[in-house]
Amino acid sequence: MMNRAPYPNTRLRRMRKHDFTRRLMAENHLRSDDLILPVFIMEGEGKRETVPSMPGVERLTIDELLKEVAELVELGVPVIDLFPVTNPAAKSLLAEEAYNPQGLIPRAIRAVKAAFPQMGVMTDVALDPYTTHGQDGIIDDDGYVLNDITIDILIKQVLCHVEAGADIISPSDMMDGRIGAMRQALEEAGHVNTSIMAYSAKYASAYYGPFRDAIGSAGNLKGGNKKTYQQDPANSDEALHEIALDLAEGADMVMVKPGMPYLDVVRRVKDEFRVPTFAYQVSGEYAMIMAAVQNGWLAEKETIMESLLCFKRAGADGILTYFAKQAAKWLKEAQ
Repeated sequence: MMNRAPYPNTRLRRMRKHDFTRRLMAENHLRSDDLILPVFIMEGEGKRETVPSMPGVERLTIDELLKEVAELVELGVPVIDLFPVTNPAAKSLLAEEAYNPQGLIPRAIRAVKAAFPQMGVMTDVALDPYTTHGQDGIIDDDGYVLNDITIDILIKQVLCHVEAGADIISPSDMMDGRIGAMRQALEEAGHVNTSIMAYSAKYASAYYGPFRDAIGSAGNLKGGNKKTYQQDPANSDEALHEIALDLAEGADMVMVKPGMPYLDVVRRVKDEFRVPTFAYQVSGEYAMIMAAVQNGWLAEKETIMESLLCFKRAGADGILTYFAKQAAKWLKEAQ
C-alpha cells in the first residue's frame, strides 16, 4: 500500500463527515440482486407453520409459496432455494422419496415456474430430508455414509429436479466426485444449461441446528454428526482443495457455508479462483441475530444490513439468507 501524507495533511475523517462523501467512497454495495431466499415447503394447502427456533421464518405449503414468490419478484430477489419438510412416513434408508417425480420439491418447482417463469429456482440436492437416520447419504451397518452409492441416488434426484424445471441444482452432500458425476449425467440427458452451485466448502458446523428443526431431520439424526464428510472448522486450505476439485468437475458457482464465521474462507476462495462465489448465512446465524433483536440488545435493520454487507466486503457475489425478503424491502424503500 502506498504511504499517505502524515497528519494533518491526511485527515481520514474528512471523508467520513458527510453522508454524500461516505456514499461516494463506499467500496461495496448490497443489492436485491445479491440475495437468494431459502424457503421451507411442506405438504397441504393454505398453511403456514412457524419455525420456533427461527423467529419470522415459516414453513409454507405450495400455494402459500406462490404468494411469497409474487412478493419476491416485485422486490427484485432473483432466486429462491427450496428445502422440503418430508412426511416421516416417506423417509427410508435408501431415500427413494428424493427422486419421486410427484414428490413435494418437483411439484413446487413446476408450480413456481408455471406462475413465475422469471424467478430462478434452485434446489438443494442431498438426502438428509429423506433418510430415516438424517444423514446426507446411504449408510453402512456402522453408520458410515457410503460415497458412491450415495452419488448414484443423488444423480436420480438431480435429474428429477431438473426435469421438473429447476434452473440451478445445489449439491450440499459433500460426497467426493459428485459434481463430475452430476455434470456428466446432465450433459447426457441434454440439460447442458443447468447450473450447479456446489456447496464446496461446507463445514461440520454447530450453526445448523435450527435448520434441522425446520426440515424435521434433527430427531432422525439422534445426536449424530456429519464430521466424516463435512469439513473440519479448523481448516481453510482444505476448502481451497474442495473448490478446485468442484470447479474442475464442472461447478459453475461455489459456496461457503456457514457464512459470517467463515468470511476468511470466502475471501481466500474469491482471491484464489475469481469465480462466482456465494455464502450461506445459515439458520444459526439468523437465530442469533433475531434472538438479540427480540431482547432489545441489537438494532434489527442496522444489524441485519451490516451482516449482509460484510459478505460483499469479503468477496461474496451473493448471499443465501433468510433475511432476503426483508432486506430487499429495505433496499427498495431506500431507492
